[in-house]
This record gives sequence, C-alpha cells and structure tokens, in this order.
Amino acid sequence: MKHLTISIPEGFYKTFVEFFKHIPEAKIEDVTIPEWHKKETLKRISSSKPEDYIPWNKAKKQLKFKTK
Repeated sequence: MKHLTISIPEGFYKTFVEFFKHIPEAKIEDVTIPEWHKKETLKRISSSKPEDYIPWNKAKKQLKFKTK
C-alpha cells in the first residue's frame, strides 16, 4: 500500500473525500496541525544555531533501524 499526502483547496475537499470513500482500501485521515504547534516549531527553528545541527550522514549512523 502506498501513502500519499496532499494539499487541496478547501472548496474541493468534500468532493475529494466522497470520491475516495468508494475505494475500500483507501483510508482518509484529516490531520490538522494546531496553531500552537506551528508557532513552537517556528520558534525553535528561528532560535537554532548551525552548530546545533548534525549532518545527515552522521545522524544516520546514530539511528538504530529495525530489520525483518
């Protein structure tokens, strides 16, 4: 199963959801990010310093991946 995240105009939302309700395997999750969360994220981004970041290659080595 593939996962898809999209942004659509508010006026088209109802039509979009009705269309996908006819696909048995389709699962529609209406996720709304609260304003306080957006503000906190922007605050953290604006107060971060370049030395706070870890290069992706280094971060990837620190992650533990589950294997089947």
